[in-house]
Amino acid sequence: MKEPPSSAIDVAIVGGGLVGASLALALGGTGKRVMLIEAVAMDATSQPSFDDRTSALGNGTRGIFESLGVWPHLAAHAGPVREIRVSEAGRGGGARLSAAEQGLDALGYVVSNRHIGAALWKQIAARPELEVRCPARVRSVRLESEHADIEVERQSPQPNAPIEHVRARLVVAADGAHSQVRAAAGIEAQVQDYHQVALVVHLSADRHSTGIAYERFTPSGPLAVLPLADGRYTVVWTLEPQRASQVLALDDEAFIAELQRSFGWRIGRIQKVGQRASYPLKLSRAESLTGRRAVLVGNAAQALHPVAGQGFNLGLRDAALLAELVGPAPDPGAPSLLEEFALRRAADRRGMIGFTDGLIRLFASERPFAAAARSLGLQLFDLSPGAKRSLSRLSWGFGAETPRLMRGLPVT
Repeated sequence: MKEPPSSAIDVAIVGGGLVGASLALALGGTGKRVMLIEAVAMDATSQPSFDDRTSALGNGTRGIFESLGVWPHLAAHAGPVREIRVSEAGRGGGARLSAAEQGLDALGYVVSNRHIGAALWKQIAARPELEVRCPARVRSVRLESEHADIEVERQSPQPNAPIEHVRARLVVAADGAHSQVRAAAGIEAQVQDYHQVALVVHLSADRHSTGIAYERFTPSGPLAVLPLADGRYTVVWTLEPQRASQVLALDDEAFIAELQRSFGWRIGRIQKVGQRASYPLKLSRAESLTGRRAVLVGNAAQALHPVAGQGFNLGLRDAALLAELVGPAPDPGAPSLLEEFALRRAADRRGMIGFTDGLIRLFASERPFAAAARSLGLQLFDLSPGAKRSLSRLSWGFGAETPRLMRGLPVT
């Protein structure tokens, strides 16, 4: 009987979504033998990582994408956020954050995940040193003290496709909040259900977007209206599950009327909406970032509420620092290296999770004291140049350092 094919590599990245693909690119050219394994073809309509949801890319993330050669493929599709306006339904006032006042071209950029995925995989296709298995399914992961053994099944129209045995010195879990690799490493995740659903839709209005992003806090949850590059907007509308089901069932005319009532007339009359999608909202955080010959990045490490739009920025910083440590390392899966990674990511991870979760809790409380505190907090923020300066740097993270890629430097 013919032996199944086998491969010996340095780093196996399980999951070719936004964070996993970025990590693969960051490790390209470092001399490490890298394999990227993704279950769903990039051009498949069922590809969950590259759907019509958008990501808010901070200036730190733009720096990483510029270092990776990705930004030129994204710039035309990136809607710059030049001002953020925050308000609370039923209360006057609010707060504004302006890029110009902070000496910035933009506070961030809103880009479709589909465009980000296409740009990343275009760059991956131009890096022949990266080994790609896509579409391919990971059948099993076994973590030993000196290596990880992975069974990879290539998706093929032919029956009984051969199983490839991959031996890696490090396996990276970039496979999402329900990570198979995390489970294999025996790492538990704490999951907090917000009992909310994010309803996502693109729309056009009679006032084209001009770089203003709106974050409106309502009794059911935050409602974000973000500018797209083509003059349209994308909406992330947080609702209770039952209410979300009702809203999703409305025809377009009734849906527009309900959204207009909830958001108001800040962008004029809503004219047309695209296809709607919905996603349950939970906070998931792994109890550890590392295991034996394994490390977690992106949503496998932590999945956040989208209220601040920082989940992908946080995950990309995971990837950037990991590449910086792994690139020059003789043994990319050495316990000391993984320990250093976890230590150096701890402050940023803890800060961003706390900030996002705290924001949701603050605006969800219906206690009179909390409502008064919110109103006062927004007013004080609007009057505080220091607070605005700090928030404008949110996408650079809560850590004391920034990865080399974010500063325009190579990983090694």
